[in-house]
Amino acid sequence: MQFDSPEALFTYLDQETIRFFKIGVFDIDGVFRGKYVNRDKFESAVRKGFGFCDVVLGWDSQDQLYDNTEVSGWHTGYRDAPVELDLNSVRKLPFEDDTILLLGQFSGDYEAVCPRRVLERVVAKAEAMGFHPRAALEYEFFLFQETPESAREKNYTNLTPLTPGMFGYSMLRSGVHAELYHELLETMEALECPIEGLHTETGPGVLEAALRHDMARAAADKAALFKTYTKVVAQRMGLLATFMSKWSNDYPGQSGHIHVSLEDAEGNNVFADPSRPGGLSETMEHFIAGQVTLMPQLLPMICSTVNAYRRLVPGMWAPTHANWGVENRTTAIRVIPGGKSTRSEYRVGPADANPHLALAAAIASGLWGIENRVKPPAACEGNAYENPGEETVPLPGTLGEAARLFKNSKVARDLFGDVFVDHFAATREWEDREARKFVTDWDKARYFEII
Repeated sequence: MQFDSPEALFTYLDQETIRFFKIGVFDIDGVFRGKYVNRDKFESAVRKGFGFCDVVLGWDSQDQLYDNTEVSGWHTGYRDAPVELDLNSVRKLPFEDDTILLLGQFSGDYEAVCPRRVLERVVAKAEAMGFHPRAALEYEFFLFQETPESAREKNYTNLTPLTPGMFGYSMLRSGVHAELYHELLETMEALECPIEGLHTETGPGVLEAALRHDMARAAADKAALFKTYTKVVAQRMGLLATFMSKWSNDYPGQSGHIHVSLEDAEGNNVFADPSRPGGLSETMEHFIAGQVTLMPQLLPMICSTVNAYRRLVPGMWAPTHANWGVENRTTAIRVIPGGKSTRSEYRVGPADANPHLALAAAIASGLWGIENRVKPPAACEGNAYENPGEETVPLPGTLGEAARLFKNSKVARDLFGDVFVDHFAATREWEDREARKFVTDWDKARYFEII
């Protein structure tokens, strides 16, 4: 729901007898953080904003404090960071009678590193160039007959999937578990995050949901809320959902593919040009060239976890090189022709990415390609794992490598600013450093006895 003024919102609250109020922000990893407030506090926050402890931008997904960032840390005293609420983001919550949710974004000194603001600035640049970005995200996620407690007790091993075996597009599974599917569809409709398609993927207990396209900022909000409330639905039904990139050695990883198109002021798709080969406009060719060229440098904004790089291996339905092809699911960028639905599919995206930052990178790199009239390399045909293309560059193989490339990228700094690049690179270096502290089961099985 959208409201033109605080007064219009407050009138709605009275008409709907809203009694409970939630406000929230997305942190650097895309985790939804927030709280309940009473009516007086809510009205004040809507009118004047409110303070949210800046630790939200200074800790990782496990609430461990970064020791290498400037924006937030002990040196800031973990003061309150200013947050503005968005009157275009009001949602009435399912499961919670007489409750609404309002999204916020950081402002002031913290605006530079706020994920929602990063995307906002990219969209503003697109609009200044005469374009209006549209986007849709689609997610694969695994469901288990587990709870957060049982998964921890099992040390995340020997978990029981919702369903056994490999059974993609199964009408049997969706029929047996119809209540779950219906609950997801109805919940997301109520949250204004409509699902366009929902089906089983290949793997035990894995589903794929394609979200309906929207303008870029709304699409990112919907994606972030979809991930949070899919987990809510699952846990309310005694299940556990995961969006981590790769949870098993035996199955492909979980994708978070990003579909992007650009419209002009009249709503025409500027990627489509029926007079040119393949129906692709020159603008789209430059956009794709930018995405491909900058993908290695911007990869941490898309593949932001250590685990995400375990997905980028041959034969696992994820790309290994910065390349593109027309209707080719083995490339990093899949071009999908189709008149007004012509679009770029950023297939390198994993399910655990922060939707706002991943979408910002996908769009900003394409705009850079248009601005600089970059020519794309030759399109890949056939199996891009075996023949990735002579002009293509391998993607970084680890988060540490990718973070260093990002930190040293002049283009990244031009696109997103020094403050964001320094902060985000530091958070990814922290993530990589934390991972390297731990001895894994693989390490012990491989080296304990034999080496």
